[in-house]
Amino acid sequence: MSQPAAQLTPQEAWDHLASDPEAILVDVRTRAEWTFVGLPDLTSLGKRVVPIEWTSFPDGAPNPAFLDELRAVVPTEETTVLFLCRSGARSVAAQTAAGAAGYSRTVNVLEGFEGDVDAHGHRAVNGWKQAGLPWRQG
Repeated sequence: MSQPAAQLTPQEAWDHLASDPEAILVDVRTRAEWTFVGLPDLTSLGKRVVPIEWTSFPDGAPNPAFLDELRAVVPTEETTVLFLCRSGARSVAAQTAAGAAGYSRTVNVLEGFEGDVDAHGHRAVNGWKQAGLPWRQG
């Protein structure tokens, strides 16, 4: 029987990154999102976010080098890797791929960096930014 995929809220993810010196946050959004929307800021934890595109912009094509890029920055398959995207969908796909490739401690950050849309179509409901966690403009 397989284990259920690990998931944490943005605040829980922050707390985990603060308590586990080896844990890594991988932001799987696109370069455009990092630049124009921003990135989590982990400097107060003595860490940096690792940006690795899951898909490219503007065509949305999968990144064929994703796992190679992940292997280049994650020291072992036992390192805890937290995956973050805009709202939590691409990060689940990245988490699944990493798990299938042998990474045993993968975590999806629920709600993502920007979170879900409200009744007016704005991403102002939840997510990393709405939780008041540190971030910076790319």
